[in-house]
Amino acid sequence: MRAVIGNALLALLKAAEKPYEVWDTRLTGFMVRVQPTGTKTYYLEYGRHKRIKLSRVGILTPAQARERAREIMAAAASGIDPMAARRQTKEPTLTTFLSEQYAPWYTSNHRRDIWPHLKSLDSEFGKTQLGKLTVWNIEKWRTNQIKAGVSATTINRRLGALKSALNRAVEWRALSVNPISVVRPLKIDSKATVRYLTPDEETMLRKALAKRDAAGSEARMRGNAWRVERGYPPLPDVKEAYIDHLTPAVLLSINTGVRRGELLGLERSDIDLSRAILTIRGSGAKSGQTRHIPLNQEALDVLRTWMTQTEGDRLFPANPRKGWEALLRKAGIDNFRWHDMRHHFASRLVMAGVDLNTVRELLGHASIAMTLRYAHLSDEGKAAAVAKLVK
Repeated sequence: MRAVIGNALLALLKAAEKPYEVWDTRLTGFMVRVQPTGTKTYYLEYGRHKRIKLSRVGILTPAQARERAREIMAAAASGIDPMAARRQTKEPTLTTFLSEQYAPWYTSNHRRDIWPHLKSLDSEFGKTQLGKLTVWNIEKWRTNQIKAGVSATTINRRLGALKSALNRAVEWRALSVNPISVVRPLKIDSKATVRYLTPDEETMLRKALAKRDAAGSEARMRGNAWRVERGYPPLPDVKEAYIDHLTPAVLLSINTGVRRGELLGLERSDIDLSRAILTIRGSGAKSGQTRHIPLNQEALDVLRTWMTQTEGDRLFPANPRKGWEALLRKAGIDNFRWHDMRHHFASRLVMAGVDLNTVRELLGHASIAMTLRYAHLSDEGKAAAVAKLVK
């Protein structure tokens, strides 16, 4: 198959039973290969039976990959074998290391996508050899990030992702030492106020969900009446159930505190309805540790209903954030992210008198330090202490 390789084409390419290739019509030898797993990779055939991998799709844009292919073609035309030159380079560039070594390894060992955290760093230092990264480079990048309004938490996550990648490069002998190991993360107020729903906001959110499902059910009924009149088979009835994944995803989140990535990874085998236990497997958890979350009655009812509606092993194959922003607008709730439902879960536990260590275990925090941000919500003991000063 031949076509112009661009973002529009890449979005249309789907996995097949066997690998296949699409050759670019703008640059001879440039192509993208699609694996049965869905992985898409840029390649360049720069001579007879001579092929070189450029990068995974998503690491480089089509334009960037095509430009790199042109550079390799020019080098090959001047007598430089790109594969030999690549082997002679002791320290790869950041982009080469990330695309050819680290990203394939990471995606095969983790469910979370690390690329969003590495993207800005690769854009800045992609052509820099690993060993030539310096503390000054990183500090300058970090200063620019702060000026651009990026939060300290996001900057620390990006820096942490790069440090982890370079540590892996040291283990794989692609780098002698991690040149940025001494860079300290930005200080963050771990006890800053967290966003959770007020009782009125939670009521508004639940009403908006119920109204959304009711409207969807009515629309399905009207649609089925139209189909029956014209001799078409009706769609499955959704009366007294969920119109789609959004309501069960939201209700499960505020009753279990699971992360969005953990929610998307849930399978039927992770739910024990008889024991009312939800299991987050270590392979899909941020901490890498398996944990078991008891299901309260609402979470149990939600899962019983949803598991009869959905098919397949994965309970939430679609991203539940679809329609989330529209739902918040209809509910009249501002400044509330999907992740804040996790804060809402923890906050309600603390305000109900649950001790912080139990909250830590339910959230899957590796240490109590992260859980301490909720400590201020249980200040009865402190209030009683200072009240003793009044005579």
